[in-house]
Amino acid sequence: MDVSFLAPVFNAAGPYATVCADVTHTSENADTELELRVRAITEELTGQGAPESVVETVRSQLLQANEGGRLGTLRGRALVVAADGAVVLDEALADAPRDPVSRWSPTPDLLPVLRQLAGRVPHVVVVVDGDGADISVAGGTGQQAATRQAEFGGGAHHTRVASAEDQWEHDAERIAAQLRDVVTRTGARFVLLAGDVRARTVLADKVGKEVSEVLVSIEEGGRGAGADRSVIDDRAAELIAENEAAESARVLEQVQAASAHGLAVTGTALVVEALRKAQVETLVLADQPDDEQLYAGPGELELGLSTEDVAALGVTDAQRVPAGLGMLRAAVGSDAAVVVVPRAGMPGDIPVAAVLRYTDASTPS
Repeated sequence: MDVSFLAPVFNAAGPYATVCADVTHTSENADTELELRVRAITEELTGQGAPESVVETVRSQLLQANEGGRLGTLRGRALVVAADGAVVLDEALADAPRDPVSRWSPTPDLLPVLRQLAGRVPHVVVVVDGDGADISVAGGTGQQAATRQAEFGGGAHHTRVASAEDQWEHDAERIAAQLRDVVTRTGARFVLLAGDVRARTVLADKVGKEVSEVLVSIEEGGRGAGADRSVIDDRAAELIAENEAAESARVLEQVQAASAHGLAVTGTALVVEALRKAQVETLVLADQPDDEQLYAGPGELELGLSTEDVAALGVTDAQRVPAGLGMLRAAVGSDAAVVVVPRAGMPGDIPVAAVLRYTDASTPS
């Protein structure tokens, strides 16, 4: 995962409000239900000492779902609000959060956010019928999910069946071309296709090899008013989880393979040393970290296990930070990728590992 989108968080002054909230807006009483959930979140933040300006920002942002539009379609949302009330992170979650967060703290609580982001698995959801298609693109973290509508020119607007059929075929070609472009541009791991069976069949025949290889079609769900979209959302969440598990396995295999060539290190001390030298290509963090603390200076790579470590870097005003957060900040500062994996999958139950860009004389063999 490219974590450059976290730079505004680390550039802002704390303390911070970190929120992972359920913003599902599908029931008849959705407005009231969301207001009650948001009230509970804001009361929790207030109880932890968050100032009213920060609490009000969180409240107003989360209640935007009641205004409809794209935000009204989300099931989970992550926010980080800085001490001055500025929103420094606003991301869609893959689903209603399995690990809700409402925290006012000196440092942002980012690991629960990263392991629940929708954009961590780029994907496309297409719902199609004889009148058009809705295309939703989750193109990656730091990029807000986008939904576009494409209306077909055929159907009831044509008096002759042949003309309508020709127009429908032409419009399906246009949608297929859009899908090929999106998949190529975003590296989408899957394209979930739902809706009218005939429309799905025609579109699937036209999308081409690059889309067909990642295409998953379902019979449930529709595009029209009153159609049940929850089954589509549920299937998308399942596919995200499957792809995330496959990515975790791939990264852990990469760590093992790189270790055989001296291009991987494990454990906090060795990873911190590699981060300080911008050696890390991919930082691998366990989703359940140890309760470790590091010392961090003003610069992203000014990181150490002790005050003596950072003093050797010329830092005299180091602050204690959670180890995972300090390493994540260093990854942002050195353009390293970050992957959050289940703790159980980490070799030797370690909290952190790293694949390296290069080795030097001090790199352990």
